[in-house]
This record gives sequence, structure tokens and C-alpha cells, in this order.
Amino acid sequence: MTTAPDAHLLIVDDDERIRTLLRKFLVRHGFLVSVARDAAHARRILSGLEFDLIVMDVMMLGEDGVSLTRSLRETMSTPILLLTARGETDDRIAGFEAGADDYLPKPFEPKELLLRINAILRRMPEPVPVSEAPKVLSLGSFRYDIERAELWQGDEMVRLTATENQLMRIFAARPAEPVTRTELVEDLGRGGEAGQAQERAVDVQITRLRRKIEADPKQPRYLQTVRGAGYMLAPD
Repeated sequence: MTTAPDAHLLIVDDDERIRTLLRKFLVRHGFLVSVARDAAHARRILSGLEFDLIVMDVMMLGEDGVSLTRSLRETMSTPILLLTARGETDDRIAGFEAGADDYLPKPFEPKELLLRINAILRRMPEPVPVSEAPKVLSLGSFRYDIERAELWQGDEMVRLTATENQLMRIFAARPAEPVTRTELVEDLGRGGEAGQAQERAVDVQITRLRRKIEADPKQPRYLQTVRGAGYMLAPD
């Protein structure tokens, strides 16, 4: 099974045994791995290092994983995969609303964790040479550079999570064309959940993306809901 070359992962878990097992397993599969014992420790590490992905336990002593995810999303777009013993749909939705890119209930097979990590890393945009002429979609005061997978408002780049980036790429490939929720579930590589839970998770991601590109997210102009057909990006 292939992995992203030298991707650097941060494991955040207050259980030393789990930290050690996950680190050994992921190192064996070609990743660079750092570990943090709790949210405070993770903050100190993240203040000095950048990571390709964070794997974080939800139920930790002190600040929990959902709270830390919500806080990190204010300043960074690093992909986050949450691990938890909770398997209820509402708990998954809470994780997605906080800004997580995926969610894996415990207990899990290590192979599934590897598949989820690689799926998230594949969704991250590839760097594009500066010499290439960009193709840009105009969304009011925003512009989306299709080639670079970057969203800009004026001279400021808008931070997008890996999942938000993937959504923009899906919609940008089919402007003014409805994309069904089922297609979005498949393109985002969601797995291990019931169909209704998958679609609810997609709805949460759409809501988060609207908050970043719409003047009024409750009355979207650009990322529209098409009754009975799904969602559609309608650029200027």
C-alpha cells in the first residue's frame, strides 16, 4: 500500500500505549510521526512545526479533541482526522462542524486508519508551477484559482481545509451543473458510515464552505442548493 512520501503526521492522544502503537505502525508505513500527550502539548508542537495531517483522539483529559479542532481551524487548514470511542452520528457531525476532515470510531483496524489517512492526503492540492496560466472562477469578491486550488479574497488567501478544497475542485470542474449528494459522498471518499450519515456529513461541509464564500450563507448566491438535485456552484 502506497503512502504520501515523507508525510509528517502528528498523533494527539492521552493514552501512551495507543500513541506508541500508532507511531510504530505509521512509521513502518513510511510516515514521519510526532506525538503529543494532550491538547496543550499539541499546541506547543504546532507552534513550531507544520504537519501534513493531525490524527487526534476526541476523548482526552483536559481540552478534548473537538474543542482543539475548532480552535486550530481559526488559524490553520492542516487536515484533521478524529479518533473516538463514540460511534453515534451526532458525535460525528459535531466533529465535522468543528472542522475535522474525517472521523474514525474506535475500535478500528490499523489498515482502515491507513486508508483514511491516505485518502485525506490525496485530497490535498498538488503544487502548480508558477509559469502556468491560472484558470480562475469569480465568486463576487472571491476568486478561485482552479489550477492551484486556492481561494482568494482580494490579496488575502482564504484558508480551506482538505475537504473544503476537494469540494471546490469538484464544483469547479462542473460549474453551473448540479452535483448530487451521493456523488459528493463518493468523490470525498467517505466510508464506514450509513448513507444518511454520509450525506449529513456532506451537508455540514457545504455549510462550512458557504460561510467562507457567501455574503449571506443562509441565502447562498454562489454555492446553491438545487432542490431534488444536490448542490451547484454558480460563478459570475
